[in-house]
Parts: sequence; C-alpha cells; structure tokens
Amino acid sequence: MHEVLIEYIRERSQTPLTADDIALIERAFILKRYKKRQFLLHEGEICKSLFFIIKGAVRQYSVDDKGGEQILNLGLENWWTGDRESFHKEVPTIYNIDAWEDTEALLLSKFYYYEVNAIAAFTEMRILLDDNQHFANQRRLKMAISHTADERYDDFIQSNPLFAQRFPQHIIASYLGVTKETLSRIRGGKIIKK
Repeated sequence: MHEVLIEYIRERSQTPLTADDIALIERAFILKRYKKRQFLLHEGEICKSLFFIIKGAVRQYSVDDKGGEQILNLGLENWWTGDRESFHKEVPTIYNIDAWEDTEALLLSKFYYYEVNAIAAFTEMRILLDDNQHFANQRRLKMAISHTADERYDDFIQSNPLFAQRFPQHIIASYLGVTKETLSRIRGGKIIKK
C-alpha cells in the first residue's frame, strides 16, 4: 500500500526520495480500512490524522440545522482528505468525513507529521498540492458566484469526470450548491442535446 503513496510523492516532486525517507514514510503512514458509511472524522472531534486515499471514495460535509448536507469536498484514490484546521489548531471539526464506498486510506498522525515534512520530496509535493488546492478553491468560488448552474455542472464534469461516475446525483447537487431537481433538469437537457 505504501508503494502507491511513494509513487505519488515521486511524481509530484523533483527531489528524489532516499531509502531513509521511504522507511520513515512506511513507518509514519498507517493503513486503515473503512466500510461504506463509516466515519473517518465526525463533527465535534479533533482531527488526529490526515488521510491519503488508496482505494475508495469519501465525502467531507457539514449538516445544517434542518439536517441537510452541504458537501465541501469529495475524494477518490490518490486524493488527500482531513480537516487541516482541526488537525493543526487542535480544535473540534465542524465537518464529517465518511466513506462513500469501502475505503482504504493511509493515515498520517500529528506525531509523525513534522518528521515527514522534513523529507524534502514530501514538502515539495505538499507545497504543490497546497497551491493546486488554492487554485481549485478560487475557481470553485468564482464558479459559484458568477456562473449558472449549467456552467457549474459542465465545469464539474470536465474537471472531475470520475466523480460523476462514483457519486450519486444528490451528492453532486449538494457539491454544486443546487437542488437535486435542478441537477436532474440540467442532466436531462444535456442528454437531449446529444
């Protein structure tokens, strides 16, 4: 399982991993399996680990006063998840993260976090991912405030085609900030136009 993460780091950094780096990664990242609907993180807990998804699908969401779910993030294989604010500040999370499919993840605890961040290739990868996450967040915010639901859906499908195959319509609708009915209308219009 660690080979997937090691290759992921190698592909996203120019600095080579040493044998000592690989040994530390194998020691620091612990494999955990989650059944569908099992929580990786529950609202009110402190996030004790960051998760690298080896297999499966997860969703990060909050629940409003009426019980509605607002999807913040979705994740598949080779994605990271966790609540970084809760993890770093040691404050209770306002999010839930659960497995949408049976999922296998490598967990990095805070105990090993700073030691692993001393690995040059890991730090290089993390900076690249932080930048990419910032760009994606800006794009998503821009789409949310200045584009139609149709345009947001088109952008979502182009940017994340696997998500549409792995997550049901109501989750995608929540992620896009539209109702299930609106998403059904948008998807129906796309099928008719083809």
